Amino acid sequence: MSIENPQPLWQPDPERSTQAQVTKFQAWAAERHGAPAEGGYPALHRWSVDELDTFWKAVTEWFDVRFSTPYARVLGDRSMPGAEWFPGAKLNYAEHALRAAATRPDEPALLHVDETHDPRPVTWSELRRQVGSLAAELRALGVRPGDRVSGYLPNIPQAVVALLATAAVGGVWTSCAPDFGARSVLDRFQQVEPVVLFTVDGYRYGGKEHDRRETVAELRRELPTLRAVVHIPLLGTEAPEGALEWSALTAADVEPVFEQVPFEHPLWVLYSSGTTGLPKAIVQSQGGILVEHLKQLGLHCDLGPEDRFFWYTSTGWMMWNFLVSGLLTGTTVVLYDGSPGYPDTGAQWRVAERTGATLYGTSAAYVMACRKAGVHPSRDFDLSRVRCVATTGSPLPPDGFRWLHDEVGDDLWIASVSGGTDVCSCFAGAVPTLPVYIGELQAPGLGTDLQSWDPDGRPVVEEVGELVVTNPMPSMPVRFWNDPDGSRYHDSYFDTYPGVWRHGDWITVTSRGSVVIHGRSDSTLNRQGVRMGSADIYEAVERLPEIKESLVIGIEQPDGGYWMPLFVHLAPGAVLDDALLDRIKRTIREQLSPRHVPDEVIEVPGIPHTLTGKRIEVPVKRLLQGTALEKAVNPGSIDNLELLHFYEDLARKRA
Repeated sequence: MSIENPQPLWQPDPERSTQAQVTKFQAWAAERHGAPAEGGYPALHRWSVDELDTFWKAVTEWFDVRFSTPYARVLGDRSMPGAEWFPGAKLNYAEHALRAAATRPDEPALLHVDETHDPRPVTWSELRRQVGSLAAELRALGVRPGDRVSGYLPNIPQAVVALLATAAVGGVWTSCAPDFGARSVLDRFQQVEPVVLFTVDGYRYGGKEHDRRETVAELRRELPTLRAVVHIPLLGTEAPEGALEWSALTAADVEPVFEQVPFEHPLWVLYSSGTTGLPKAIVQSQGGILVEHLKQLGLHCDLGPEDRFFWYTSTGWMMWNFLVSGLLTGTTVVLYDGSPGYPDTGAQWRVAERTGATLYGTSAAYVMACRKAGVHPSRDFDLSRVRCVATTGSPLPPDGFRWLHDEVGDDLWIASVSGGTDVCSCFAGAVPTLPVYIGELQAPGLGTDLQSWDPDGRPVVEEVGELVVTNPMPSMPVRFWNDPDGSRYHDSYFDTYPGVWRHGDWITVTSRGSVVIHGRSDSTLNRQGVRMGSADIYEAVERLPEIKESLVIGIEQPDGGYWMPLFVHLAPGAVLDDALLDRIKRTIREQLSPRHVPDEVIEVPGIPHTLTGKRIEVPVKRLLQGTALEKAVNPGSIDNLELLHFYEDLARKRA
């Protein structure tokens, strides 16, 4: 929550603001499109949502989007769901991603890093050549526009080549990381029925090799629509019978042919975490992702040809797709395939140092782990090239802001960002020309009319409300797969406030225009009518050195009461004695609210997460309410299913 006239933690110096792409864009848009020349970012943002069509037209011109067929107008229909963007236009995402090959053929497009932490470059010309070769082979295999192509791959250059080649032929890409088990992958891929599967024989993580050949064999058996399987021998094994060799498909020197597809043509399918049922198969378009990512990466992240863009992610998370889009701005993209904490907690900082990363993205959880482990990034690594550290996955607590400022650099732009797989982008976060306040996201994104609404649909400022977006964004899903009448899509975002996107997060919009995220609204803690997000509890409790991680659940009781347990996973050597119990309760009472002191504090062997590392609150709540495990949670979506038996047993004892 904001306070009266707080001091910003960081402000961009005047030169940095002047040189920022968003500043140059504003001056140009003022001249060409009637944008406000004065008033800085707040005025530009207001214009971008008030004049939505003009703003997005300006974005396509500023970034020189190549429409092979012109569009009739920017927004054919602006109703949500179902907004129609750039009707009549044709283009190709991969063509834009490879444009820098024409002017900088010998510079690195990709830097690939594994657990040795030694970067290996792939030049723009080599990337373009491999994409050209693979796209021709995909066509020879009969892949046509609209066909699905899947990858069971780690974060390696081959995954980027496969995505771009798929987009070049007008296919629809979809991927899972190889640490996903067969059931998790099949829950996703069986929905979309891929015709080609790219796969590795295994991967390396935490200093060990993990053989995935049996899983790959199961995927082949259970995906009857496959016409071809492509083997990438990451661990050096022979291709299984009937599989094609990656090296053979990418050996030719042919110019890529870019299929010109309608703006709304599917680019990829992403998946919700699927903790309580089959994951939602979210379809986003070639054109929508192209223009949204150009805006987000070019204007908000301020990326260009001089930059090196590193985000710790896997191919099973939307941040990987977002990372690959760094190519759209001519930026060198850093692909790290390995454990975030190998050989030690400081591993990601070492990767940032060795790759010369200028924008380094990670999770809030990693920042807090570094803080707890006593890592000193600027002392131990040369991070002089890092201009911005961005975090996502969960809200970055105030202590995380302070730690980055103190331990990485006092002139560090800290960008806590928040968005979703659903739009493969950010609703709010990085703005290079605005100050950074502790615990706050700098501002809503351009073209995004983000508001905080009360239950009656009224916008509120300086109060907790639902995160809503009242106008369409180009990267909103064109549909969900296998949702013929659109009902599942509608019910996911538009059932609370008709025609308005409700995301499912509690937020506060401050009077300064910044944004505070409080956590998921579907797992809200509601004590005596006072609502609080779980993220606020975690931020307070996990400052205590004895608490490794925590999980808080609020459960309405049949008698009208409310039970709110706090589960704690203790740091090694810590004991949940009366003294620690007292400190936990006192911390919450004094820092947050006496109403939100937990009814019980219960030690657990670990906190369960989704496969992309988010704590699972709703399935645990269902278990504690007595729902059977197989109905409360999709087993394939959880990182450690064993941990759920604890909550199941607890529910049984309480009943």
